[in-house]
Amino acid sequence: MPSNDVRILAQAAVPTAAVGAVAAVVSGVVAGGKGAIGAGVATLIVILFMGIGLYVLQRTAKSLPHLFQAMGLMLYAAQILLLFVFVAAFKNTTLFHPKAFALTLVVGTLTWIAAQTRAHMKSKILYVEPDSGTKPEKTGHSS
Repeated sequence: MPSNDVRILAQAAVPTAAVGAVAAVVSGVVAGGKGAIGAGVATLIVILFMGIGLYVLQRTAKSLPHLFQAMGLMLYAAQILLLFVFVAAFKNTTLFHPKAFALTLVVGTLTWIAAQTRAHMKSKILYVEPDSGTKPEKTGHSS
């Protein structure tokens, strides 16, 4: 990943992890150990899903720039759908507190999206890839 992409990834993952840590503490106080585990698992899922999505989106931008916008919309729709599948799959689990899991999943996802948007808005991304220092050859006649 180019340094810009890594910077955007870090600027999105760090706030999400911080919100997840706060959610784990709050869930631990409110719902006990299972609440803290649920919040921790949800935070890991959000960071994993959104991080993979960012990686896929950046690869698409480099290799198929004409599909970038459509891929971004499809990717976010798929991520939200998969997160709903996780909530539905673990609705009645006894491994952790399902409400703490679901709330942390939603809050973590919103935090990631907001942080990624902020990071992207603040980054200075070139619209055109600069040449590697080679001068273009002259074609035609000079008078």
